[in-house]
Amino acid sequence: MTDLLTRPHRPAGRDRRGRARRIPDLVWVSAALLLVASATAVGRYRQLHGEVLFVPAPPLFAHLDPHTGPGTVPAIALAVAAVVYAPTLARRLPWRPLLAVGWAAATVWTFALASIDLTRRPLGAPLTDRNEYLYEIPRAADVSEFLRTFTDHILDFRPDSWTTHVSSHPPLATLFFVALDRVGLGGGTMAAVAVIAVGSLAAVAVPVTMRALAAPAAARAVWPFVVFFPGAVWVGASADGMFMGVSATGVAVVAVGVAHRGRLGMPIAAVGGALLGVTVYLSYGLATFGVLVAMVALLSGLRMWPRGPGARAAWLMRWGAATVGAGVVAVAMTASGFSWIEGLRLLHTRYYQGVASMRPYDYFVWANLAALCLSAGPACAVAVARSVRVMRTRARHLTAGGGSWAALVPAALTLAALSCVLIADASGLSKAETERIWLPFGVWLLSALALVPSRGARWVLAVQVGTALVVNHLLLTHW
Repeated sequence: MTDLLTRPHRPAGRDRRGRARRIPDLVWVSAALLLVASATAVGRYRQLHGEVLFVPAPPLFAHLDPHTGPGTVPAIALAVAAVVYAPTLARRLPWRPLLAVGWAAATVWTFALASIDLTRRPLGAPLTDRNEYLYEIPRAADVSEFLRTFTDHILDFRPDSWTTHVSSHPPLATLFFVALDRVGLGGGTMAAVAVIAVGSLAAVAVPVTMRALAAPAAARAVWPFVVFFPGAVWVGASADGMFMGVSATGVAVVAVGVAHRGRLGMPIAAVGGALLGVTVYLSYGLATFGVLVAMVALLSGLRMWPRGPGARAAWLMRWGAATVGAGVVAVAMTASGFSWIEGLRLLHTRYYQGVASMRPYDYFVWANLAALCLSAGPACAVAVARSVRVMRTRARHLTAGGGSWAALVPAALTLAALSCVLIADASGLSKAETERIWLPFGVWLLSALALVPSRGARWVLAVQVGTALVVNHLLLTHW
């Protein structure tokens, strides 16, 4: 199935045997691992020479602590089962059962990885730290007051300053945990369960988006890679895992709404737009997610535009409905008294009131990418390389529904996600901890792994799940 996506066009450069010249996937994986090794070595060298990085195990915010736990055997068993069976399931299961199995498998995979650390800490411990959201739940008892005065407490070194994570995000991030507490799901453990359940929706959202963009073969091919996402190490449990699930679901719902041929298209798109509006009020950094949303809009437009005036009008109206959905969230939040722009301005000051002022930009601007190679997995380099190859050799040959289109969709999504990463990286507002902060981008970065030929999918998947197992057993991550 996936071999059709990667078959080179005749115009590509060829060697004497007539085969397309290309760097093997193994080389790209090795390059990603070399970047990780370099970031580790340079980080340790700088620490030994007195520089403060505030990352105990550079490039990750973690401690070197080899350990096993109750999740060790289940996680290894799941990893082996994934390599042996997941590509076959992706090809053979009917679509809807495949999605249900995907969400369930991603959830179990994340819980298994998180359970490896149970000999060191409870499941919800990362979320009960005094710098986290749950610490401030009592102060958010009056939600209207919380929203109206939120920006008054962002700056540090004041008696009533918010804790680090509350001040660093818009108020909906905190209100997610307030809502859990209100419905009787308070405490770290239930918060972790909710974060994992929502975060695992990304394993469904990425394939659903590809299918909605008329790339069903790619949707099935990418399924194993997003279900057994290495970033699950941090999804269980950091709030960024929840951000990943909400943002990915928003994109998928909009894509489905735009592609829908009935009257439900507009309301579905509006709901998706509202989820994307919520995304921006969960994390300031996810404003850059707009690049990926714009790419989905472009791809859906390229698919529908040739169908004539009626299809074009439907495309415009449904993206208009999505925009209205996002706008409703923005209006509601502004009317509540919270200014997103003012919050971002104050966050910039708060960011440099903390350890960010001491973390060196010249190290993290590239070490951040090494951290991403661990959370997204080393095969993210393969995805980027294959995406560039597709854009160079196939974009001019694309036909909606044809082989070129099937390759273009995952390639375009990967490059859009890469653009989000590079913008965030260059901003200087993501120095370290990107293994969790960039989870919403990392899962889309893997889109072009759908282009890996079926004969190579298993070893690439083995690299991915192996990375998660090694990281989780060798290091005690903060989240």
